Amino acid sequence: MPVNIAVVGSYNVGLTIQLDRMPALGETLLGKDYIEGPGGKGSNQAVAASRLGANVHFISSVGEDHHGDDAFSLWTKEGIYHHVKRDDQNHTGVGMILLFAEGDNAILVAPGANNALSRNDLDALEDTIASCQILLVQLEILTDTVLHAIKLAKKHGLTVVLNPAPVQPLPTEIFPMIDVLTPNETEAKTLIGENSNADISTESLAQKLLELGTGAVVVTQGKAGAMIATQNNIDYVKAPQVTTVDPTGAGDAFNGALVVALAEGKTLKEAAQWACYGGAHCATALEVIPGLATRNQLETLIERHPYE
Repeated sequence: MPVNIAVVGSYNVGLTIQLDRMPALGETLLGKDYIEGPGGKGSNQAVAASRLGANVHFISSVGEDHHGDDAFSLWTKEGIYHHVKRDDQNHTGVGMILLFAEGDNAILVAPGANNALSRNDLDALEDTIASCQILLVQLEILTDTVLHAIKLAKKHGLTVVLNPAPVQPLPTEIFPMIDVLTPNETEAKTLIGENSNADISTESLAQKLLELGTGAVVVTQGKAGAMIATQNNIDYVKAPQVTTVDPTGAGDAFNGALVVALAEGKTLKEAAQWACYGGAHCATALEVIPGLATRNQLETLIERHPYE
C-alpha cells in the first residue's frame, strides 16, 4: 500500500539563466541560455515523493495567472492530490535561478501568492492532514502558517519533517514539535543564531539543535552525503559520486525521498542514505523536475553506485 504524505509549502515558477560567473554590482552580463519551468520547494518535494510511489497531498497557494495554471497541470500529470487556493491578489511565486558553469547556483525568490496561505486554509484541510502519516514543510511560506501546520500534524500524531529553507530564525516553540530537521550546515548555523562564517563543527551544530528539542537532525552535506544526529548517536552516510549538471532542487529531492523512506518504515539512517541518492540523481539533470527520480531510476542508481 502506498504511504500517505502531506506537503505544505510553496509553488514558484523557476526562471533559470545560465551564466559563466556572478555579475558584479551594476554589471550586466549576457547569459548563455534561459529556461522556464515549475519549481518551489514545496511543489518540488511533493513531486519527488509522488514519483517514488507515495500518495501525496499538496497544500499551497498560487495566483490567478498562467503560471498558476501550469502548476495545476503539473500536479495533475504527476498524480498529486492538490489542495491549492487561487489568490487573485498576488502573482504566483517566482524563483530566479542563476546557474554558473562550474555547477553552482544562486537563487532569488518573490513569494507572491505563497504568502496568502493561511491558518484558516489549513484548518479547512485538517481532515486531509490527519489522513497522512508524515507532514513535510519548508520555509517558503509564512512562518505562522508553517507553525500552524506543524501543530495540526502533531494533534493527529503525524511525524513532522521540517526542511528549514530558505533559512530564517524560528520561534523556539517550534523545535520540540519537529521529529526530523533537515538543514544544511549554513542553515543550521542560522537556526542557532550563529554567523554563516562561524567555525563550528557539524556535530556541534546538530547538538545545539537537539538541545532546542528537535527529535533528530539530518545535516545535508552536498556531495559528501549527510550526518544523522539523535540524542543517542551520530552517524554518517555517503552520497554517490555523480557528474553534477545542475544542483538546483537536489535538496528538495533529498527531502522528498527521505519522507517516503521514513513512511515506509526505514530507519532514519537508511532513509537518509536513500535520500542522498535521490539528491544525487536530481543533480545530474538540467532543471529540477526532470531530475526528480522515479523509483526505478533511483534503484538503478543504487545498483550502479552501491551503498558504502
